[in-house]
Amino acid sequence: MFSRHALVLAATVVALTACGSPTAEPAAPAASPATSTSASAVAATGGLSITDPWVKTTKKGMTAAFGTLVNGTDQPITIVSGTSPLSSAIELHEVVENDGKMVMRPKEGGFVVPAHGTHLLEPGGDHIMLMDVTKEVLPGAQIPFTLQVQGGQPLEFTAVGKDFAGGEEDYQPGHK
Repeated sequence: MFSRHALVLAATVVALTACGSPTAEPAAPAASPATSTSASAVAATGGLSITDPWVKTTKKGMTAAFGTLVNGTDQPITIVSGTSPLSSAIELHEVVENDGKMVMRPKEGGFVVPAHGTHLLEPGGDHIMLMDVTKEVLPGAQIPFTLQVQGGQPLEFTAVGKDFAGGEEDYQPGHK
């Protein structure tokens, strides 16, 4: 089963890369963030890619997705929304201080990835919030996503389920 997913993913990356390049020459890969030590780009569309995408494991309720968005173009790219078969509702979130407490809230205007830059999605910071998760997310699960780009091609990728205690973030309703 895993090899079938890997083959589909590889075929998707090849197809998307070919569609995104206007010349017959292979496109040069986008610069990887300093924290990435492997070729972990999952998908690239219109100069936008994501590295190391993952979803925090959960039994039910809510969870979040993370990774590093990479912009290989000369213009900023804005992510305005997202979808996944794992959730009926997805929001782009940020974590901000409010009355001395750190709180999550929808990110006004979406995520802006600067020209030739990156935008980190991480626990305790900006992230993709999945509400009403439709099934349990186990370690190693393959979760498909589509991010909508303002005025551009959507970015499709697969994130892997990962256990993470970190700063003890809890994406369930009522967590303080």
